[in-house]
Amino acid sequence: MKNRDEKSENYKVLDIREASGNFLPGLLKTARKTEIGEGLCVVQTFKPLPLYSAMEELGFEHRTEKISEHEFRAYFFRVKKGNSTYVNTGDLPMKPTAMLNYKMVDSSLANISVDFWNLIWGKKDSAIDLKTKLILSLSNAVGAGRLRQASRELVKAYSIGLTVPEMDELFSLFAWNGGIGTFSSEIGPSSLFKAYKKIKESESKGKSREAITTELMENFGEDNPDTGVISKI
Repeated sequence: MKNRDEKSENYKVLDIREASGNFLPGLLKTARKTEIGEGLCVVQTFKPLPLYSAMEELGFEHRTEKISEHEFRAYFFRVKKGNSTYVNTGDLPMKPTAMLNYKMVDSSLANISVDFWNLIWGKKDSAIDLKTKLILSLSNAVGAGRLRQASRELVKAYSIGLTVPEMDELFSLFAWNGGIGTFSSEIGPSSLFKAYKKIKESESKGKSREAITTELMENFGEDNPDTGVISKI
């Protein structure tokens, strides 16, 4: 680590403190071009915790330094070659890009939010497996009428193994708990149901889970006004 720290002054610096859009695809593209033994320094107003797992997948180790209340520097050193599961997001689809909205309000709020996110989704010794957590989060979002969030959780859960029979039972529970009227007027026309329908139709045609997930990210990602969460002017 000492040698890596000595090299850190030569790392390519990516200052994303003023970024208001989704910088992750461009950052990962740069990371993939970084050679073993080289590194990147990402400057942000909050700890970039959701970035760590995506960079680890590419073969980077990291350390983060707090410069001030509004400046954090994450140093990523490449120790081996790795590949991204998804080109634009890394290890999982639908990274928590909403953190950028918190940053616009207050960088301290962004730090609190990202720490809370890490407690729930980044916990290494979690008693509940990730797929179950996503199903629970999806169900809670439907119950609260947050179908935008529910759509995103469905895509993430499907990417790590949620099956069509499980989804069939899940949507039956939505009709049971929310009522036929709510299911007919709110869930049926929603992006959540469209994503579910696309998965079923795509699997019936023999498409792979990875190919379907890529299509889901394209159709229900940040550019879709019904599922995107980044504030845009």
